[in-house]
Amino acid sequence: MKHEKIIAKLFFLSAFLSCLITFSIIGFLLIPGLPLFWEGHLFAILTTPWAPDDNQFGIYPMVAGSIAISLLTIMFAFPLSLGCAALISLEDKNKSGIFVRKIVEMMTGVPTVIYGFVGIFLLVPLMRDFFNAGSGMCILTAALMLTLLVSPTMILLFCDSFAQVPKSYGDAIMAMGGTQTQKFLYITLPNSKSGIITGITLALGRVMGDTLIVLMIAGNAVQVPGSPLDSVRALTSHIALVFAADYSSPEFKAIFACGIFLYIFSSILAVITNFTRNR
Repeated sequence: MKHEKIIAKLFFLSAFLSCLITFSIIGFLLIPGLPLFWEGHLFAILTTPWAPDDNQFGIYPMVAGSIAISLLTIMFAFPLSLGCAALISLEDKNKSGIFVRKIVEMMTGVPTVIYGFVGIFLLVPLMRDFFNAGSGMCILTAALMLTLLVSPTMILLFCDSFAQVPKSYGDAIMAMGGTQTQKFLYITLPNSKSGIITGITLALGRVMGDTLIVLMIAGNAVQVPGSPLDSVRALTSHIALVFAADYSSPEFKAIFACGIFLYIFSSILAVITNFTRNR
């Protein structure tokens, strides 16, 4: 009993420290950003362009760039991840399924900078030559590389969700003469809906919060994208690039709006994740 009380107190202390760190981050963002709320500039910053020479410090182009990259990445990553997870689930006892899962698990440990280097030296020239337009550093290039980054995590989450479906459900359809494919489509997939939604929301949060890949291969052009071949600057890249500015400059103060937007977006994703898990 004594050891259990000590462990319970350690867990409580860990939870308390986590909450304290979270609220400290919120305070770090809100205190410098409070003038944006008091002066009514927050909406203007979120909807106006970034033109420091014209005394405009809006982050709308970066918001549009981040959303475009994130949505395109999920469009690529979801079918790829679902297909790989289905293959692993259907072939879980065969060498092919085990081999694919091992490869996926290995990919989760690849540093982000490696993906960035691969994107610069392989994917960017390929995209430039294939489309014969621009520098190759664009939304599509960043989305393809981010797909490789987040797909392993999505695949493993999908596989874990498939594995939690009661075995008796699958045995029932197999006893009625169903096939493995029918078992997956009509039993496994519908009963894994919450896990699939969780995987998508977590992947979306990771894509939105990635800095290195979008900084290296998205082009860093401050513009509202008109096509997937346009270069853009994401919110995280903008924070990294402007952070070196003078602390008292308007440019530096505007990046707190980027942080507030990213934090609100992450909070929304966390709420969605918890809601789907509890259903």
